[in-house]
Amino acid sequence: MVKSQLANKISDKLPHLPMKAIEMCVHETIDLLSDALSAGRRIEIRGFGSLKLNFRAPRNAHNPKTGEKVATIAKYTPAFKPGKDLRDRVNAQYGQPMIAETLDD
Repeated sequence: MVKSQLANKISDKLPHLPMKAIEMCVHETIDLLSDALSAGRRIEIRGFGSLKLNFRAPRNAHNPKTGEKVATIAKYTPAFKPGKDLRDRVNAQYGQPMIAETLDD
């Protein structure tokens, strides 16, 4: 889902609000989330999940096409951890993975 689709879904549920205001709220919400992560803060949305930054240390890697050695720099990457409600909802929709069945044997 992209931002415009999210705004359209919200507009369908709240037809009394102008589309311009909904688009502005979606854009502002994403900006606030991005600003919080950029400042190193953790974001938790109960029932949905949490976002935090993971530190990736510098390492020696290689280009798989050429085999050339490449040194990567240290960096932070955003990581999402789904909440229990979201995991349960997804599993109810798609069922449990087949791997779980083989572990019981």
